[in-house]
Amino acid sequence: MTQLNIFIIRAVFGAVFAVVLTRMFYGKVEIVYVAGLAVFLVGMAYVLEYFRKRKKNIE
Repeated sequence: MTQLNIFIIRAVFGAVFAVVLTRMFYGKVEIVYVAGLAVFLVGMAYVLEYFRKRKKNIE
């Protein structure tokens, strides 16, 4: 899979989970909160991937 495909999948899942989480905890879906949470979730996916790859290289 190319990096673009992985990004698109992560962005879609990030948006879906952001809507679900915002709806569960905030009660209503506002685009600003959903966009911010989606960016955070996708960013954390890349941060965790970085740490996982770095750990593999150390061992």
